[in-house]
Amino acid sequence: MAVPVRVYWPKTPAAGNRRGIIYLHGGAGLLGSIRACENVCCSIVHESDSVVVNVGFRLAPEHPYPVPVLDSLTAAIYFLKNAKEYGVDPNSIAIAGESSGGTFATAICQELVTREDLPRLRAQVLINPFLQTVDFDLPSYQQNQSVPPLFRKQIIKFGLTYLTGKTMNVDGILKAAHVPPDLREKCRKWISADNIPEEFKARGYVPVEPAPFSKELYEQVKRGTETMFAPLLAEDDIIRQLPETFILTCEYDVLRDDGLLYKKRLEDHGVPVTWYHVQDGFHGIMAMAGWRILEFPSTQKYLQSVIQFLKGL
Repeated sequence: MAVPVRVYWPKTPAAGNRRGIIYLHGGAGLLGSIRACENVCCSIVHESDSVVVNVGFRLAPEHPYPVPVLDSLTAAIYFLKNAKEYGVDPNSIAIAGESSGGTFATAICQELVTREDLPRLRAQVLINPFLQTVDFDLPSYQQNQSVPPLFRKQIIKFGLTYLTGKTMNVDGILKAAHVPPDLREKCRKWISADNIPEEFKARGYVPVEPAPFSKELYEQVKRGTETMFAPLLAEDDIIRQLPETFILTCEYDVLRDDGLLYKKRLEDHGVPVTWYHVQDGFHGIMAMAGWRILEFPSTQKYLQSVIQFLKGL
């Protein structure tokens, strides 16, 4: 299966090979397209003088997990192997994505750290990424459960449709009945409100005991604990090999704490992290870039934080 991509080059000629960016759109693996994030890609191309590859991976429910992320991985590997044909330095390629695109970027980075036959990715840029399936009662999930455009219950519905290709009841997942006790214990050091700075609990947080484990539910969704679906569950020996990272989080986003937890894990293992927190931001804020009437007043500022990071690589 050939994976469609759209490649963008700066208009000005280059003295040598340029930086390359692999960009993965959001939409929970269900929605979105190359065209939907074209404005973001064009801004990155022109303002960072980079070559951008915008990946058109297949979507669930017709093509459920892991097809969308494997399509993205196929495109990334091809670009790394053939970078010079696109006028790109193979050692200066970053991978970036927003929302589920950030999930895919994270997963691909983890997949590629052990590949000695490929150039190493220079950086990963993660914008409001979804990263874990163990705790949907973290402070950001409680505080922002009814904040549009991404509600707490909605993200579980989207995630299950992407995972299984069908619609499922989400109540047991919301209560964490799908998490085996041994996995919960193993992940406690990585996925816990104890690892969230206190200032992010100021808008309210009440610890919640998970529901009793349901083996039947676990069997239906167990692939959701794979690291390609939930990259925050990766082992330490993978995390410590990851490249320089940019993470953008938004205060009014259910996924805020996934980003904060991943930031801590990376920093704990010596990975350089640039963190940009949008105090008045909400989920999907950057995808609105260039859509005029839909564009949030500060969208361009947040996009510039990403561009400045990329220019500095």
